Amino acid sequence: MLVAEFDREWELVLERAKVSKDLAGIRDLLGKWRHIAYGELRDPGSYYRLLAKAEQVQRLGANPDEVSLEEMKALLRRRQGRAE
Repeated sequence: MLVAEFDREWELVLERAKVSKDLAGIRDLLGKWRHIAYGELRDPGSYYRLLAKAEQVQRLGANPDEVSLEEMKALLRRRQGRAE
C-alpha cells in the first residue's frame, strides 16, 4: 500500500533531518511523493505498474516493449495530427 511506503520513507527522512538539522531530504521526499500522488490520482495503480516494469527491465536486461526513436517520433507526429 502506498501509504505504508510513504510512512516508512517519511520516518527515515524525518530522523535524518533531526540529526542533520537539514530539511533538504524532507523537501525532496515531498516532491517525489507529490508526483506519485498526482499520477495515482490520474491513473490508479500507475506507481506499482512502473515498479513492475522496472523490475522486468532489470531482470531481462532490456525493455521488451522498446521502440526506436524514429518509431516514437512517428507516433508523436500522428498524435499531433501531423503527416509522416
